[in-house]
Amino acid sequence: MKNYIIALVLGFTALLQAQNKLSGTVTTNDNQPLKGVSVYIAELHKGTTTNEQGVYSFANLPNGNIKLSFIFIGFTTQNKTINLQEKETLFDVTMEETLFEMDEVIVSTAFNKIQSQNVMKVEHASIKELQQKGTSTLIEGLATIPGVSQVSTGTSIGKPVIRGLSGNRVLVYSQGVRIENQQFGDEHGLGLNDSGVESVEVIKGPASLLYGSDALGGVLYFNPEKFADAHTFKTNFSQKLFSNTLGSNTSLGLKTSTENWKFLVRGNYVTHSDYTIPDGDRVTNSRYNETDFKTGLGYSNSSFSTVFRYNFNRLDLGLPEEMGEQTTTKTTDYPRQGVDNHLLSLNSVVYFKNSKLDLDLGYIANDRQEFEDSPTAILQMKLKTFNYNAKYHLPKVGKMESIVGVQGMHQTNTNFGEEYLIPDATTNDLGVFGTANYEWKSNVIQGGIRFDNRKLSSLEHGESGEEGYFQAIDKSFDSFNAALGYKTNLTQELTLRLNLASGFRAPNLAELSSNGVHEGTNRYEIGNANLKNEQNIQTDLNLEYKNTHFEFFVNGFYNHINNYIFTSPTGAVLDDNVVFEYIQDDAKLFGGEVGLHLHPHPLDWLHFETSFETVTGKKQNGDYLPLIPANNWNNTIRTEFSIKNWLKEGFATLNLNTFFNQNNVSGFETSSNGYTLLNLGLGGKLTVGKTVFNLNLNGNNLLNKSYIAHLSRLKTDGIPNIGRNIVLGVNFDIF
Repeated sequence: MKNYIIALVLGFTALLQAQNKLSGTVTTNDNQPLKGVSVYIAELHKGTTTNEQGVYSFANLPNGNIKLSFIFIGFTTQNKTINLQEKETLFDVTMEETLFEMDEVIVSTAFNKIQSQNVMKVEHASIKELQQKGTSTLIEGLATIPGVSQVSTGTSIGKPVIRGLSGNRVLVYSQGVRIENQQFGDEHGLGLNDSGVESVEVIKGPASLLYGSDALGGVLYFNPEKFADAHTFKTNFSQKLFSNTLGSNTSLGLKTSTENWKFLVRGNYVTHSDYTIPDGDRVTNSRYNETDFKTGLGYSNSSFSTVFRYNFNRLDLGLPEEMGEQTTTKTTDYPRQGVDNHLLSLNSVVYFKNSKLDLDLGYIANDRQEFEDSPTAILQMKLKTFNYNAKYHLPKVGKMESIVGVQGMHQTNTNFGEEYLIPDATTNDLGVFGTANYEWKSNVIQGGIRFDNRKLSSLEHGESGEEGYFQAIDKSFDSFNAALGYKTNLTQELTLRLNLASGFRAPNLAELSSNGVHEGTNRYEIGNANLKNEQNIQTDLNLEYKNTHFEFFVNGFYNHINNYIFTSPTGAVLDDNVVFEYIQDDAKLFGGEVGLHLHPHPLDWLHFETSFETVTGKKQNGDYLPLIPANNWNNTIRTEFSIKNWLKEGFATLNLNTFFNQNNVSGFETSSNGYTLLNLGLGGKLTVGKTVFNLNLNGNNLLNKSYIAHLSRLKTDGIPNIGRNIVLGVNFDIF
């Protein structure tokens, strides 16, 4: 009997480990093998590179469709789908030289299509590209993407704004799960570090079909660092220095993979002194320190793929209030914030004969403390969130792909500090959805429908009629939403996308129940338990033209929002703080982005890029909405070069970024003057012995222009944004 059991177990194991193999040769148009081409299967987190003969190979692959990306600088990215049914499959690829960027696989959308096949226009940017712009934080880099801005508090805190919508209206995903970190507050930043992040995808517009509540305005989807290629071991080090803040950003990581197992770990430490404004003064207590740790463990075989990741992030942030003591210390003063964030995720794919199941599980523990004038936290909130997302990809029927899914969240908020800003509460979300994608020739149509329910209950706290009193709340919010999109190639070079989608956002706990001083905003906030869902419908039009030497795009949108929630001053003052209350009104936002990229022949080393973005937000009565970014015109000239054999992939950029006057302001805002910033960049790959150093030198605001951004929270205090800043960065593999 024992032998039978062993034979049965071994037979079942062999079935799971079906040895599907895939290999091939990558060549150029003139049939020359290409060495060093990156070949990657994103769903399995497996990668390899071609050898001297241009050959690549994979083993232990599942049956069915497998999507591969072939990536090599200077060549068009090849994204291929291969149906594996044989034990051994040969698949050769020919790479074509290109002068423009790659056509990336978009992970944040349902069917993971490449951009040229997507019905939605999704902005994609690698973190390397954002870092080359010399920005000191992740959100500063994101704000260089057309349609994306930031609400900032000095250099330490930034909240993303997508086409005029921010806060809980923009959903953030990292490691495949939604981030929850009390993001209702203007002074509550992302809580994410760019170390260990591969790229970001930006969905501009309602994405409730895929993500439910809080995706009313858009989604930021961060793709984590890839694992090492099979049978390799890498150790990587990077260092950035910042002249203005005397800052430092240090990162060290290592990763290794076998055929089935993968492991990586990365640590990062960031420290900055108070930032300097153009007149030479430092903004007191704008200093901050950040510690970040990421690790991941993955396993894949022919039946399933699973990846566990963990991210710990600790922020020690000073909250600037005035131009006071001048110092270069990096030790934060009062008032300050201390934020610890733990993010655990488990992302798995199970393969069946003609279908598959995606399952994403996440747990986030956010501990937010605010210190007023002593080491004892006056405010402490612990937010614990478990979320899940299961998507079943049904068997393909002809040219139609379809997905059904269930998604949800369980969340608790608990107070431990002396003061309460929001009460202890529990939130439960549940959503079910279905979506389908039909593709023929150069046309794609995609649509779907979804139902969501959010239940929120809070505990009574304090004495009725007193500051810090919260009545018990027991609320339920429902919403049906749908999306329909169409993409077609009008000509070989001209692509049209048209999308119509609805979205919603349930009122958050702060909007429903606030009753106290929000220390970070210096105002007294009063919630409204009678708030309704925000519900919107948005139309998007995207037109793109692309040939070998010229790209052009124009995006237009119109967004109508019922029951838009915002704060409005009551005219009262409590404890020297102006009182704000949450109210609702219908609103509309409209605008778009337009841009071009010129690469003239035969000047193959020269690129010119320009983009313009605009958004207008109004209430039903014609008054303007608050926190709408100023119009922006961004121009960049980039050159590419190499110097003999020691400097490769060299680049030099000159950037002029112009922000126009913002006079379309709400009742309690003030107008903002326009300004233009000059930025320069220089970098490339420097080879010393066997080590390749990636270097970049950036000069931001080189003319030391004094300005105050319209979305700066220090604007009311008359404190300018950061002055001239020189950034030096180096990144290299130790071995």
